[in-house]
Amino acid sequence: MSTAKVQIRETQARQASRETISPGFHWPEYAMEAALLGLFMLSACVFTMIFELPSSPARIALPSPTLRRALIGTAMGLTAIALIYSPWGQRSGAHMNPSVTLAFAWLRKIQMRDAVFYIAFQFLGAAVGVLLVSTVARMSLADPNVRFAATTPGRTGTLIAAAGEFVISFIQMSAVLRFSNHPRLSRITGIVAGTLVATYIALESPYSGMSMNPARSFGSALPSGIWQGFAIYLLVPPIAMLMAARLYIWSRGSQAVGCCKFDHSPRVDCIFCGMKGTSHEQL
Repeated sequence: MSTAKVQIRETQARQASRETISPGFHWPEYAMEAALLGLFMLSACVFTMIFELPSSPARIALPSPTLRRALIGTAMGLTAIALIYSPWGQRSGAHMNPSVTLAFAWLRKIQMRDAVFYIAFQFLGAAVGVLLVSTVARMSLADPNVRFAATTPGRTGTLIAAAGEFVISFIQMSAVLRFSNHPRLSRITGIVAGTLVATYIALESPYSGMSMNPARSFGSALPSGIWQGFAIYLLVPPIAMLMAARLYIWSRGSQAVGCCKFDHSPRVDCIFCGMKGTSHEQL
């Protein structure tokens, strides 16, 4: 299919009325959201053990905590990008974060019924991902240097942690909205989002633990019992992303937001805007 036809389909998708949205429950997409965040948490646990477990060769070879954070951030950023552009990510939209889903629900780009199940399955997937690693390597995952990859406030305290979570969550949602609704740059939204995740882990995590995601923090806290600062991760990211969405609408208008997928592939059907993908067509 030509580039022109692809652009036409994407334009038609953004102009589709709400009546074209697929009705009913979307269990495959809910399950995909759970699986995507579960895989992200599995990756977070594994890479944290690789770079922070005292007996790990990587930890021994890399005494600099800054360098280790940068490498963990790179690994997690690449994980996020891979999940966003995976077939499951392209189909579900790859929110992988209740804060993102709530912001898009406020923007009326996802039906409230779907948003509720997206959020429930995100929490479920995050917990299952950590529990799977725990069943295989609980002693290593529970090591004081790993701590189930839990997010907790840094030594600078809870107020700084809350401020850090607000800033990174606000920037993340602002970037997603700006890139996903740009006519030429929309397809790199996932790369931008993953790059920001890598940057936050490298630079901001010493202050807040770098969550941006209530389900991500819940996934580590449930099996570990580490609930320190959990209220920050439960409340601040959704508030920040909602404020980012409000600012975007205030500055650009309600029609500026097309759909709520990170990668709106023209090949994949969309349950949100009603676009029919081309994967079934003869190319």
